[in-house]
Amino acid sequence: MDFSLSPEQRQIRDMVATFVDEEVIPRASEIDHEDEYPADLVSEMGDLGLMGMPFPEEYGGAGLDYHSYAIGLEEISRGSGGLGTIVAAHTSLAGNMLFEFGDEAQKERYLTPLAEGRDVGAFALSEAGAGSDVPAMETTADVVGEADDPDEYVLNGGKLWISNGSVADTVTVFAKTDPDAGNRGISSFVVRPDEDDGFFVEGTEDKLGDKGCPTAELRFDDVRIPADRRLGADGDGFIQALKTLNGGRITIAARGVGIARAAFEEARSYANEREQFGQPIGEFQAIKHKLADMDTKIQAATLLMHNAADKKIRGEPYIKEAAQAKLYASEVSREVANEGIQIHGGYGYTKDFPAERFYRDAKLNEIYEGTSEVLRNTIGDRLLQ
Repeated sequence: MDFSLSPEQRQIRDMVATFVDEEVIPRASEIDHEDEYPADLVSEMGDLGLMGMPFPEEYGGAGLDYHSYAIGLEEISRGSGGLGTIVAAHTSLAGNMLFEFGDEAQKERYLTPLAEGRDVGAFALSEAGAGSDVPAMETTADVVGEADDPDEYVLNGGKLWISNGSVADTVTVFAKTDPDAGNRGISSFVVRPDEDDGFFVEGTEDKLGDKGCPTAELRFDDVRIPADRRLGADGDGFIQALKTLNGGRITIAARGVGIARAAFEEARSYANEREQFGQPIGEFQAIKHKLADMDTKIQAATLLMHNAADKKIRGEPYIKEAAQAKLYASEVSREVANEGIQIHGGYGYTKDFPAERFYRDAKLNEIYEGTSEVLRNTIGDRLLQ
């Protein structure tokens, strides 16, 4: 088993790391404080090919493998957790829905501008009463015309917790086309906020962390969607969502690893500089042990992330592996960030140092795209099959 990066993967890592060090990290505190969508950085990432990393070049993407994509997202998240979420929601969720389930015309029209970074994508699944329980959604898409050959759909309802929701040019939306059919009655659609009357942004959330990535509440009032904007077959939406979230968990693992790395590197630097009792605090065994555990956990999380990516690339089942990577990396990011605050002492609890930001950004990893509790169920189910 070869754990070394290929020349192309090293090139991607170094290119993204340079962008993050020069453009993102100097602004990370400002982004966190102001909580404004960094449109200029997103545009620059588009120019660098970072908004379509895993998509084929024929659709405007960079044609990178999933290892390279995870490495790129890890670096972006090292600079800003919010920027990492912007890219993950745009690429792994909205973009991947179109790549996996769109027809050629849909890919050309909607995926290509997403992959090129000209458009921004969002993935609208969650509702106030339907988070982990997807079939409990209440958003509906009523057929206009014949049921087996509709002319269009009329979308009504609302979505909550939608990353990029207030800035997206393309939103993949899930709705019930047959409310009596349970999870077999859910379909997915492409909604274009600037084109479709009846699309409203109700507001954005004031969150603990993940600043810079707008998390929006959306409303659909009699939004008329042409039938050619349905993705896949009628009733396929639930399966599409599960498959998309499964791949997305690899990139949330990458976000977790990136934030953990940032927290570790900041803590290590502080431990070398801060002196107490006549020596750097890093010389004390208690601090050494913390740093040793932090780095060990990061290395393990990284391997789990790449193991899941490897299975995805090979076309092998990877539900358990993606869940394990996301679960472990999420918890590691929070644990490492917590220890980073502890190493900083009182300074770690202030906004004068980035340690507390890493902790706030890390916590989200344990909640979105499958809570840690849901992931443990997923892993357990696979182990008992």
